[in-house]
Amino acid sequence: MEMCYRHILVAVDGSEPAEWAFRKGVEVAKRHDATLHLVHVVDTSQYRGIQMYDIHFTEKAINRAKELLDGYVQEAKDKGIEKVETLVEEGSPKVVITKKAAKKTGSDLIICGATGVNAVERMFLGSVSEHITRHAECDVLVVRTEKE
Repeated sequence: MEMCYRHILVAVDGSEPAEWAFRKGVEVAKRHDATLHLVHVVDTSQYRGIQMYDIHFTEKAINRAKELLDGYVQEAKDKGIEKVETLVEEGSPKVVITKKAAKKTGSDLIICGATGVNAVERMFLGSVSEHITRHAECDVLVVRTEKE
């Protein structure tokens, strides 16, 4: 069994825990000379009703996600990471990260924050990080902030 990571997937959503996960991902990628894959999932399951009023809502959310990822890419490159790729997906983050994004990128490590921006879903359905740790086919690192 190889003891280093080659493809590290970091889930980011603009939250403080995701920021901490990103920072940890940069450091781990440096140590392993790995490709850093940054994924943002536009949670379309939460916005079905909104699209009735704004048909361009998903398009706007995807554009915001790309802007967020562009900032992370620049920061990663400024910190010495040469291999950075981004991925914007739509759907449920719980499912997309483990079933689609990790497979698409060939990730051998997923890094995520302990909590994200959706407190309501976490309360009723469990957290995204909990789902990732249960269903991922690779190693998972859940990063906590100082406040948790």
